[in-house]
Amino acid sequence: MEYENRYQHVPAAKYECLLFDVDDTLYPLSSGLSKACTKNIEEFMIQKLGIEGNKVSEINRVLYKNYGTSMAGLRAVGYNFDYDDYHSFVHGRLPYENLKPDPVLRSLLLSLPIRKVIFSNGDKVHVAKVLRKLGLEDCFERVISFETLNPANGSNTSDDEYSFKLRCSSTEILDAINCPCQSALPETPIICKPFENAFEQAFKIANINPQKTLFFDDSIRNIQTGKQIGLHTVLVGTSHRTNSADYALESIHNIKEARPELWESDNKKSEGVRYSGKVANLQTSVMA
Repeated sequence: MEYENRYQHVPAAKYECLLFDVDDTLYPLSSGLSKACTKNIEEFMIQKLGIEGNKVSEINRVLYKNYGTSMAGLRAVGYNFDYDDYHSFVHGRLPYENLKPDPVLRSLLLSLPIRKVIFSNGDKVHVAKVLRKLGLEDCFERVISFETLNPANGSNTSDDEYSFKLRCSSTEILDAINCPCQSALPETPIICKPFENAFEQAFKIANINPQKTLFFDDSIRNIQTGKQIGLHTVLVGTSHRTNSADYALESIHNIKEARPELWESDNKKSEGVRYSGKVANLQTSVMA
């Protein structure tokens, strides 16, 4: 009994790592980048892939919903393209001027006595631009971006004849995706959130223990996968805590208000104590 009492009062380090998404997480949705990104994706689908303009918005919505990124969905249904060309077209024309330096967030991040890692579906050029615009480029130990998990470009990764056959039947595939029974969804060659293999690779690359990591993301699907794979989760962009979110923040700026123990000496916290915070509702994410 004496041993049990002594064990229960030994403080344990709750977190060893903070894992951050970038888009609509480190900056607000109101920046307009998400809307511009969606527009650029749809223009790419029309101009580069020849998809009918009157169908492009619905196809984009369905692919994003089922694959986490429009790019991953396009590759799954057979469209083959150069990944760098896609990123240049989609992200290269974003209104980065809408992003301003964020000294408040910078101060919060630099004051945290825990290692911090970026985990984004965005390409490395895009992520670097966003961090630079926000003044956060030196706030993170490392960046896991699209290229980290997908080192090979897409231009030579699939057979042209097979790709053509898939494209010819893309309407039927999308019909199947819209069906409640989704067991026959074609797989994507792209590794990205919200799929478990993306998280597993990120953990291995950055030497992350998910049970000792707090994950920040604006996507409910990413949060769901993160929770399933063992992460502690924070849904950003809303104060409404979903079933898979341990915590919820309307803004990343609320992190210290909601989780003050992150700044405590040696990051010590009893495992049995949980923060009960304010909650609201909203969920969006960049369709990239």
